[in-house]
Amino acid sequence: MDVFVKIVQLLLSLSILVLFHEFGHFLFAKLFKTRVEKFYMFFNPWFSLFKFKKGETEYGIGWLPLGGYVKIAGMIDESMDTAQMRKPAQPWEFRSKPAWQRLLIMLGGVMVNVVLAFLIYIMVLYTWGETYLPAENVKYGVVCDPLFEKMGMQTGDIVVSLDSVKVERFSDILADMTLDHPQTVQVEREGKLISLDIPETFTADLLALSSKNNRVRLLVPRQLMDSTYVAEFADYSAAYDAGIRKGDKILAVNGRTFRFYDEFTDMLAANADSRVETKVLRGKDTLQFAFDLGNDGKFGIYFGSTERLELAFRKYSFGEAIPAGIAKGAQTISSYLKQLKLIFSPRVEAYKSVGGVMMMGSIFPGVWDWQIFWELTAFISIMLAVVNILPIPALDGGHVLFLLYEVITRRKPGEKFMEYAQITGMMILLGLFILANVNDIVRFFG
Repeated sequence: MDVFVKIVQLLLSLSILVLFHEFGHFLFAKLFKTRVEKFYMFFNPWFSLFKFKKGETEYGIGWLPLGGYVKIAGMIDESMDTAQMRKPAQPWEFRSKPAWQRLLIMLGGVMVNVVLAFLIYIMVLYTWGETYLPAENVKYGVVCDPLFEKMGMQTGDIVVSLDSVKVERFSDILADMTLDHPQTVQVEREGKLISLDIPETFTADLLALSSKNNRVRLLVPRQLMDSTYVAEFADYSAAYDAGIRKGDKILAVNGRTFRFYDEFTDMLAANADSRVETKVLRGKDTLQFAFDLGNDGKFGIYFGSTERLELAFRKYSFGEAIPAGIAKGAQTISSYLKQLKLIFSPRVEAYKSVGGVMMMGSIFPGVWDWQIFWELTAFISIMLAVVNILPIPALDGGHVLFLLYEVITRRKPGEKFMEYAQITGMMILLGLFILANVNDIVRFFG
């Protein structure tokens, strides 16, 4: 059921964004009296799920949910309709319009995606406000992956600042360390402030780790063991088979008690393939269970917690939500541009962490939450805008690049050149699509 909900959310989000993106091209084409022959939601090779014609335009829904398109008369695009280009140019064709009009037609989709993202962020902040975990409220410190231990961090450290600039939000720590490349991290340890150097290889190591498993949690708040309880069981659970049930609290394993949850999981990992004596509290009764751990060193239990770290909340009026939403959209664009820059850096090998359809679907929750849905839709809208403006033939950015060449040189690129450029661009996009989805498969089975 979780997977079904994720798929539905992904398809709905993409449908909204594709519709608005293509409407951006359509709007400017109509504004400049350019004929639009087709307007399609999703691609329709060989057949369409639904279509009708109104005026000069055929509207329809394709069966391949990888995007959408508008077919503009007199333009070499993904339809590769070169026969039309061999005929004399007509005044209502794209190629007959001034360069500045053609430029706006090509930028229309990207512009609408950016504006749409800003509007969504504004409405999300106005409707639900903003909730986040301040870094200073992670009072028990963090649980460190070995990647952080390599730079000298220890489980229990409280992250205070990066390059001596205070960290406001706990969720920003990992992103800032990856994208902004700070040189040092300051942590509080046993009441003392300690500055640690961040290795130059940190970003590359982090991306290498995440490319192998997108479920890895590298830096999480430390949790008291006293506040945890058995909430659910995995498909196979040695603890359940032994008699442990929902609501039980783990008191001790092999006679050892634990203050923090990470101490408990570390102890289990050290006793993989071993028999463990486990003491639990059920209501007012103390019970004992003995069972063998598997080679993964896990009980097969999902724990809940009665303790919640103190979150910060801000409510926005509509007037306050407008600049805040625009600022959030601008920050998202900046962050995504930095991520793209990493992909083209051979040193960090970020291309291995590029995700496809499976990764995009996995970012949606397994339950329906409108706030999260709209926030993710805004993010994907910005992602589509940025990717579409890349100077790759077959993308909007490729057409913009050639139009800028025409504006500067006052010469149009030859139609044969444009045809070959379009084919080349489509091959590049196909290669990126294959790379992204192969990465998904490797992560899933890895």
